[in-house]
Amino acid sequence: MLLSAYPQLPGGVVLCIDNDQNILECERAFLECFGYTVLTASSGGKGLELASIHPVDVVILDYFMLATNGQQVATELRRLSPQAPIILLTEKSGVPNRTLNLVDALVVTDRLASQLLPTIAQLRGCAKIPQPCYNA
Repeated sequence: MLLSAYPQLPGGVVLCIDNDQNILECERAFLECFGYTVLTASSGGKGLELASIHPVDVVILDYFMLATNGQQVATELRRLSPQAPIILLTEKSGVPNRTLNLVDALVVTDRLASQLLPTIAQLRGCAKIPQPCYNA
């Protein structure tokens, strides 16, 4: 999707890191419909690689991943892209306070559709939430 086709949208680059491919595809489709450019990574290592070569405006990071956890990735993301807010995505409770202190916001997976856009807008200082694009 060309961002120039939707100049009223805030746009921006969102990096989504999650080992669940279905969640990554849902996040991509959802965010692209609102004018965001979305980079996806199915592992923390791949996400860190993308963050090291692409400027990102927001990172959405799953806490419970197979090879690593969100705390390790968030620590390294802070070094690579200190200006990019990190939204921690989790479906379970029990995220340590140490991890919560590394991120800017927490979104529970079952509230993704209702909380993700307002959280991104707030972290990016946008006055309003973008409206979706519709394929005619």
